Amino acid sequence: MAMTRSPSATASRFAANKRRDIACLGRLGVDLYAQQVGARLEDVTTFAKYLGGSSANIAFGCARLGLDAAMLTRVGDDHMGRFLIETLAKEGCDTSHVRVDPARLTALVLLGLKDRDTFPLIFYRENCADMAVDSHDFDEAFIASSKALLITGTHFSTEQVNRTSLAALDYARRNDVRTVLDIDYRPVLWGLTGKADGETRFVASEGVSAHLQRILPLFDLVIGTEEEFRIAGGNESLIGSLARVREVTQATLVVKRGPLGCQIIEGTVPTSLDALSMQRGVEVEVLNVLGAGDAFASGFLSGWLRDAPLEDCARAANACGALVVSRHGCAPAMPTPAELDYFLREAAADPERMRRPDRDATLARLHRVTPARTPRDEVLGFAFDHRNPFFELAQQTSAEESRIVQLKNLFVEAVAQTERERGLQGRIGVLIDDRYGQDALNAATGRGWWIGRPVELPGSVPLVFDHGRSIGTTLANWPREHIVKCLVQFHPDEPVEQRIEQESQLRALYDAVQASGHELLLEVIPPKLGGVPNAADTVYRALKRLYNIGIYPEWWKLEPMDAAQWRAIDALIAERDPYCRGVVLLGLSASVEQLLEGFHSAAQSSTCRGFTVGRTIHHDPSLAWLAGEIDDNELIARVRRTFETLIAAWRAARANAHPGEAGDAAMHAHEEKAA
Repeated sequence: MAMTRSPSATASRFAANKRRDIACLGRLGVDLYAQQVGARLEDVTTFAKYLGGSSANIAFGCARLGLDAAMLTRVGDDHMGRFLIETLAKEGCDTSHVRVDPARLTALVLLGLKDRDTFPLIFYRENCADMAVDSHDFDEAFIASSKALLITGTHFSTEQVNRTSLAALDYARRNDVRTVLDIDYRPVLWGLTGKADGETRFVASEGVSAHLQRILPLFDLVIGTEEEFRIAGGNESLIGSLARVREVTQATLVVKRGPLGCQIIEGTVPTSLDALSMQRGVEVEVLNVLGAGDAFASGFLSGWLRDAPLEDCARAANACGALVVSRHGCAPAMPTPAELDYFLREAAADPERMRRPDRDATLARLHRVTPARTPRDEVLGFAFDHRNPFFELAQQTSAEESRIVQLKNLFVEAVAQTERERGLQGRIGVLIDDRYGQDALNAATGRGWWIGRPVELPGSVPLVFDHGRSIGTTLANWPREHIVKCLVQFHPDEPVEQRIEQESQLRALYDAVQASGHELLLEVIPPKLGGVPNAADTVYRALKRLYNIGIYPEWWKLEPMDAAQWRAIDALIAERDPYCRGVVLLGLSASVEQLLEGFHSAAQSSTCRGFTVGRTIHHDPSLAWLAGEIDDNELIARVRRTFETLIAAWRAARANAHPGEAGDAAMHAHEEKAA
């Protein structure tokens, strides 16, 4: 989101020469969000797993909004701790000071969405890792490197974390680092409610109020809800509490007022809040208030740390909070700058329409495609997702079908050897089915490979899904990293009844991946109508038609074309979907020599990222292996030989077509040719 600088006399709110924008100290755990909206927590049957914890949500949100953010805390030496570190790192957040605690488990929260006012939650935080964070986990230089240090209220609630937080604040004050407190009052975490009562947001406590008042002088910016400022001030009235807070700190106070917006107090607290201007937000229908405050803080800090006027900070904060309350979860619901700009612009033009941001297709698409994604600038893919051809090979060689399962496992080993020995980490791709290749899929998953997995019934025209019409049910059981691959024999001039059926199936698939979060790869092969060869622009027109009906796959898989058609495809994608991840070239059982010819034209394309070739690589070795003519090692060697020949050829073609981008690819291609 574009921010203007503060009009104040000083150039910046912050000291110069700070390496990062903000370090966040506090809670980091796993949120398990109920997927059944409206159910009691007792009746919930499935949960979605997200990153959680107020400080971590804020660090995540700041990073998503383009700030250089770091997280300071602990996680357990467990699977959930690794998930949290990986999630923060993927978003661009510095995790160098997220320590792994070998003696404690990562914190966990169960959350329900009963209705618009009822959000039951249970904190599983007994002796958890993030409450053991210690002053030895960081040094003065780390704190001094940031413009600001944020701490949330929970990390003053026990002797251990209070001592650690005070040490960090001492470093900050000594090094001209601005300090931020998000009060984040959770009575259960101060021991003021029953252990299962995480929902209660306010319990008066003289002890907590006195404790907060001792630390308030150490902060430059304090953010809280009305209830949170009441606990900080220790007064039944909000204005009385704010006056008490002002007695102990000169910090800028940001009071969150829910759907009304927020109010900012920089000087004297007035006798009535009506004397303060209300920084109004966008009113939306609430799905889930949990995490909205963290989103608000992220939005506010995204402006504050860029020296934007406080009114602009509040505008961004209110919008971030509004978007998150309309979505499931907190951290993954945080907006990107592109979403924020769009939402604010559209809400200003038509506030009534944006009361349901969850129903806006453009906003949903921006939320899907603009967060950080695993880079895939090059895809060097081996496709062995074929089902019928392998069955036919088994029949031809009188081999048991179970041998196909073993064969596909050997293909995974061949690809792994190629990746390892050629140094191709982050560039390897595979297409694998789940009929004969489930074991192979399991072995490939988790390696960082680009993994496509088919959903079409082989040879079906009109398109039919392999596991039935309920494609969303199928995808519910897939790992998120699997890319949904669908081959469709689609021609823009096919009979209208058939085209409508095909497009309806593709729309159902597209809607399903929007809900499931999987990327979509559409392999479009136009059939020859009436046996007549297709025109040169048939593929182009097929893609244009699919864009026209609102289908935007992350990936296209296309047949070899001449240079003119590749230029047309490039222009179409640039016009219709600048967020498209790219195109991969299919093989169509061509010979190696034919593929190399196709590589020459495709390599000149700005959108073609590589290839996914199958039968050219695996047909002859598979036939020999199934017939018992070669052993496992020879199969792997033959598969690798052809696969690596194609890799070298593609990279050489790409280097010749784009010499300015070639660099490492040209070097690898030269090395592979020599090998």
